[in-house]
Amino acid sequence: MLAKLIYKDILVLIRDRSGLAMLFIMPLALVLIMTSLQDSTFRSMNERGISLLLLNHDNDSMGLAIEREIKASDIFSVHQPANIKEYTDQQVKEAIASGHYQIGLIIPPNATQKIRNRVKENLTTVLSGASIIHNASDSITFVVYLDPATRSTLRSTVEVSVRELASRIESQIVLSELAKEIGARMMIPLTDPGLLRQKSVFYREEYAVKGNKKAIPDSVQHNVSAWTLFAMFFIGIPFAGAMIKEREEGSLARLLTMPCSYGSIMISKVLVYLFVCYVQFILIMGMGIYLFPLLKLPALIMDGRLGTLSVMAITVALAAIGYGIAIGTIARTHQQASIFASISVVILAAIGGIWVPIFMMPPLFRHISKVSPLNWGLNGFYDILIRGSGLQDIIPYMVYLLIFTAGCLLLSLYYQKLRKENT
Repeated sequence: MLAKLIYKDILVLIRDRSGLAMLFIMPLALVLIMTSLQDSTFRSMNERGISLLLLNHDNDSMGLAIEREIKASDIFSVHQPANIKEYTDQQVKEAIASGHYQIGLIIPPNATQKIRNRVKENLTTVLSGASIIHNASDSITFVVYLDPATRSTLRSTVEVSVRELASRIESQIVLSELAKEIGARMMIPLTDPGLLRQKSVFYREEYAVKGNKKAIPDSVQHNVSAWTLFAMFFIGIPFAGAMIKEREEGSLARLLTMPCSYGSIMISKVLVYLFVCYVQFILIMGMGIYLFPLLKLPALIMDGRLGTLSVMAITVALAAIGYGIAIGTIARTHQQASIFASISVVILAAIGGIWVPIFMMPPLFRHISKVSPLNWGLNGFYDILIRGSGLQDIIPYMVYLLIFTAGCLLLSLYYQKLRKENT
């Protein structure tokens, strides 16, 4: 009997061929568009860099060193006026304000000479036994103009980069000039000693993943995971619609007169739509592996994790189908089901980290996100694709999703029992 019910549900599903095609085409198009948009932004920030207009009035050791370091940096794309002497600070400000550049940096004149003079004066003062008096007129001020539309994270990046660069070059100049002065006064050849050139502090960074595998998160890994989940939960709309249509047409009542239980009818629907969800998953994964490289996008790296991903995908699909069953049972009309299902899935996606990453949310919403089944699924996919986790590591998320599925099914059975008692 179950086989006949499955055959009946397949016929109902393929009756609307346009709707069935949309279940597969729309998620693929959504993944492709979102990945292309985000990867384009990522490439823009990393390949072309932050557009910076540089006006170097120093033209000495410090100014030239900063100019050289900024040009060699992967962060900035440096632009300089053809005639620096005729280009004013006000013109730099106007160029940034008009949106032609994101950042404007002005290195003041005589910056290097001021450092040299200060080193000589301070050394003379120390050797004479007097205390060093800081003179505000000897200070060096770098002027940075920022586009008002610049994000706060970008401003912080520029501030840290310029400060660190200027401080490092200033220290090198101070040490070099100090060595020259000491060498000249004490008749010891300390000019540019090897000691001052030594670099003993370094740093190393790598992505923290389990085992020996290294996985770098990119736009493909996020979008494939996020929109696979979104597509699966959007199945709830046609699923609930099919249930309501059967109820309104009397098909469900006629099926219940046959030697089959309500549970068998639901199991048949679950199996059919579970197959649809898994086909969605395979198509999106295949697009990430084979199509994206042809479009100059990063390829989705599976590293033999298709089995673990499939288990996670099936668990998410069960949760999505359970949610659709609950909506289809509780909603009284097709309009109620379609409106509630579409809006609620969007809300669950928003708080679950599909639209906006969790770390960018306010503290309150970070806690709220933990109750979204899409967040559990997204974390499970992240653990597999990005952190290199195995099946045992994603069991907690699978348990949450199965509990959610069971809760939806129990709620559906309760409302079905109430509806039967009231008829």
